[in-house]
Amino acid sequence: MKNTEKQNIALIGFGEAAMTFVKGWGSQWHPYIKAFDIKTLSPSNAVQQEKREDYDRSSVQGGQSLPETLTKSSVVFSLVTADQALIAAKEAANHIGNDALYLDCNSCAPDTKRQSAQIISDAGGRYVDVAVMAPVQADLRKIPLLLSGPHASVALDVLQDLNMSASLLSDSVGDASSVKMMRSIMVKGMEALMMECVLSASKAGVDEIVLNSLHDSFPGFNFKERAAYMMERVMTHGVRRAAEMREVTLSISQLGLDGRMAKATTEWQQQIGELALQTSDLDKGNYQKLANIILKSVGN
Repeated sequence: MKNTEKQNIALIGFGEAAMTFVKGWGSQWHPYIKAFDIKTLSPSNAVQQEKREDYDRSSVQGGQSLPETLTKSSVVFSLVTADQALIAAKEAANHIGNDALYLDCNSCAPDTKRQSAQIISDAGGRYVDVAVMAPVQADLRKIPLLLSGPHASVALDVLQDLNMSASLLSDSVGDASSVKMMRSIMVKGMEALMMECVLSASKAGVDEIVLNSLHDSFPGFNFKERAAYMMERVMTHGVRRAAEMREVTLSISQLGLDGRMAKATTEWQQQIGELALQTSDLDKGNYQKLANIILKSVGN
């Protein structure tokens, strides 16, 4: 151990990723964790209450404001949506402690990360570009993380003490993000492609034949099971995924390419995510039920 138990941890954003991290760290860390989520400032009392209940269920102290949350925190995790990452860095810079580690775990374009890094560095913090390389529900603390930036080695020690699976990529901010962005072209793109394939095949009444044929062509992929998983993920997180894909499109454009597939993926993720469809546990594993729910919602 490197005495990170004596450091106070602040979480900016307290959604699925943050709650999964906290659960994985274990109860011994709860006294050292503060969290702030902008939903506690929502005009809706129900939304506020739901987020406070998330704090309670995770046994962390919910901050009344970002300044309060960052006070005396030496390690800060930024876990917001991609479109809010730069805004969060700007707000945090007004209150972050000198030499505090700022772990930007958001899915943003390399240039966005570099902008955030400059802002945090100018405020006296130590910025680290963190790429989360697997779904946060996969294995709690063992989610693979890539780190880049001049303070990545310091962050590695902290994350190892938290029993997280992290590895160093480089000392340049933006490198970890580049890996994440290019990977998302495929991962989120496959989700969008699966959505279009299954909905179209279901509408045509040939979905079983199509997925069985795909299974024969690509044995081991488990198309029906994967279809259900991918569709549920888009239904639940499509808006957040669309925000990430806009950063992916920006990354591609800055490389001098068009990013046509990334743009189309963004549209699918946004369209399905905005439907805000609710699914039961029984529906989640059945692609046909999910397809019916979506098709009914879009008037088809």
